[in-house]
Order: sequence, then C-alpha cells, then structure tokens
Amino acid sequence: MSIFDSAAFENHEGVHAVFDEMTGLRSIIAIHSTARGPAAGGCRMWPYETDDAALTDALKLSRAMSYKNAMADIPLGGGKAVIIGDSRTDKTPALFEAFGRAVEGLGGQYWTAEDVGVSVADMVHARRQTRYVAGLEGHPAASGDPSPVTAEGVFRGVRLCVERAYGRDLKGVTVAIQGVGHVGANLAEKLAAAGAHLIITDVNEAALAQVAARTGATIVPPAAIFDVEAEVFAPCALGGAVNADSLARLTGRVVAGGANNQLATPQIGRLLFDKGMLYAPDYVINGGGIINVAAEIAAIEAGTAFDPDWVEARLDRLMITLGEVLDRSLAEKRPTHEVADEMAKARIAGAQAARKAA
Repeated sequence: MSIFDSAAFENHEGVHAVFDEMTGLRSIIAIHSTARGPAAGGCRMWPYETDDAALTDALKLSRAMSYKNAMADIPLGGGKAVIIGDSRTDKTPALFEAFGRAVEGLGGQYWTAEDVGVSVADMVHARRQTRYVAGLEGHPAASGDPSPVTAEGVFRGVRLCVERAYGRDLKGVTVAIQGVGHVGANLAEKLAAAGAHLIITDVNEAALAQVAARTGATIVPPAAIFDVEAEVFAPCALGGAVNADSLARLTGRVVAGGANNQLATPQIGRLLFDKGMLYAPDYVINGGGIINVAAEIAAIEAGTAFDPDWVEARLDRLMITLGEVLDRSLAEKRPTHEVADEMAKARIAGAQAARKAA
C-alpha cells in the first residue's frame, strides 16, 4: 500500500521511515502539519503486527496532534513517532540513541517526548543525540513527565461533561476507567479525591492493584469494563475503544478519557450522538500534556525557566474551548467530534494563511 493511498493520509507534510541495522530500530516519524509551529508529539513503542498498522497509527496520531495543538492554542504543529517493537523486551539505550539521531536529522521540524511504551528514561538516551526532546528533567526549562498534567485536563473535562450531562458534580458518580497507566492512574486519584466511585481495568494486574489500593476502586477484567453500570466511560488506553460493539454495551451518558483516537471510526461518533451520549473529543480533553510540553519547548528555545503559570492559564483556556465545542454541538445538533474537527481545521488553515501572507 502506498502512503498516499492510506485512508489515514491527510495532506501530511512528511512521513519518514527510519531503519538502523546495528540497533534494530524500525521507526516511522509522521509530520502532519507545521503551520502553527514545529511538529510536536510523543514517541510510541508497540509490537505492531504489520508495517501498515504502524504507518496507519503514525498517520492518525500525527493528525490528532495537529488538531490537539490547535485546540490547545499553542504554537506547535502535529507530529508523531512510532517504534516497531516490544517495549518489554526490545528496548536498549542504543536503540533510543538511534531514534534520537533520526529526530536530529529532521532539523527541528519535529519535537519528540514519551508516549505509550516509552519512558522519560528512554528519552534521556534519545536526548544524547538531539536537542529536540521535551518532557525531561534536570534543567531549568524542564517540565518533567507530562502525564499528570494530561490527567488534570482530563479530570477537568470529565467534571465539565458530568455537569452538562447530569447537572451535578462528581461526588457519587461512577466512572469506568479503561487503562491505569500514567494518565489513567493519575486521573483515578483525582476522581477519587472528588468523591467519584471507580471501576477500573488494565492488562497490567500489578498497576491495577496499586491504583485500587490508593483509590478504593473496583477491579474488573478488561472485557467487562464496557458492561459495568457507570455514568462515565473514561478510555485511557489505546485507540478505538469506542466501536460498534462497545457502544452498544455502555450504560452511561458520558464518554470522556485520556486515550487518543477513541472513536473507531467517525461514524461511531455520529451513532454516539444519536444515542444522546456526550463525547468529549479526545484531542481536546487530553491536551494538558502537550500544553506542558509546549511550555518546556518555549523555555528551551528562549533560554528561560519553565513557567507553570502559563500552563495553568492554558489549561483554563482549554476547558473554555471544550465548553465551546459542547455548546456548538448542542446548538447545531451535530456530534462533538465533527464540531471539534471543524474548529481545529479552521485554526490550522488560519495559521497557513497567515504564514503565506507574511
């Protein structure tokens, strides 16, 4: 399959296939747009079954990053990297150094950070070969792990959606969380502190036990999370969680979580809307982490210290944007994902027009 024939290709500016024989690195770096600034998005490591699957993921994720960064109103475009491999067995410092060289070769078009299967420690090795790495520690511009900030944005978004859908706060609301990795675990703690009841699942049983011990959450098997009685379903694992099968099984009226590409297809978003359910578009609600990263990139480029107040102000603005999406969806009787897509595309197009006019 040609890259240009892929259903996930959407006018991407560049797609780079990277191979390093010595380390075994096989990576795809997709740059969707640099209209608003250098492309930024994390690096994911996953044992994709085929190269086409890895390409599709990189294309979809990079496009989502363009939309996410536009909706977060930060001066960054959208990009994403995937490394084909098992993060439990295939990681080596040399592999991530090779990845760092690939990023450096793009000359600042793309800034990377950690994502699923990749840790901050892995990115330290990449940083040895390139300056275009964010989310690290140990320097004045450092923002650290962006996951807690992602979780804070998702928490605020869940709270807003519950207010809109149920006219109440989070106390006593049951939230089903699919995935308790870095974002899901932090989200669980915030929801529990707000008085929500939690039902959680993950393939990592040790992580489940730890989160349950801290939050009092009920644990269910992964396949059962769609069938529990819960007002909110919070996908915080991989994409495609909301599909024809799972949508028919969900009992609540809110879908709001930290995962990327939560809707298996755009048509699922229409079905969700027709059922009277409220969906917080994933690339809007989970924009906290990239806001944190944007603050670090700006500080690195300016040679200044990281500014947490700037991050807080952008998180506040992000919730205003989410509220606008929900308002327009209600007023225009259109699914929230369609409204958000339209808003994001308009912001990107505006940046492209301004750049041409400059």
